[in-house]
Amino acid sequence: MAFLIFISFLVAQRLSELYVSSKNEKWLLANGAVQYGQKHYPVMVGMHTCFLVSVIVEYYLRGGTGMNIPVLVIFLALLAFKYWVIASLGTFWNTKIYRIPGMQPVTRGIYKVVKHPNYMIVVGEIALIPLVFHLYTTAIVFSILNAAMLYVRISEENRVWKMMNDK
Repeated sequence: MAFLIFISFLVAQRLSELYVSSKNEKWLLANGAVQYGQKHYPVMVGMHTCFLVSVIVEYYLRGGTGMNIPVLVIFLALLAFKYWVIASLGTFWNTKIYRIPGMQPVTRGIYKVVKHPNYMIVVGEIALIPLVFHLYTTAIVFSILNAAMLYVRISEENRVWKMMNDK
């Protein structure tokens, strides 16, 4: 039962993030934003979808596992940081890469201290979510896949900011 509640929470949380992202996307486009990274975005979405499926499949293949409460607490604390990131970026937060020409990067909130805090959080989520239920294969495989995805994603974001700063 705990696993079902946890997965339901994750799905609801992810869907709410997509809702916020969609709402912010409309604002960004209305304010002249340009999208970048369209080629890798479907791969990223696919990876995150497969990640959730893998968590479910591994859990049931292992016959169910107990919950690791300390890891759950760390994951929930990580979510607090994620919401700080989302609040810091406000309408600029999105799952896609958008930039409004002439705008500088956000430097408030956690962005005063860390350049890519959202991606640090995603690294933690990909590792911790499966570990809440001792799903080591999913944690390892998707941490590696996520590292490759983030290499592409962060390189693209840095390229966009450099290109905009060079103008």
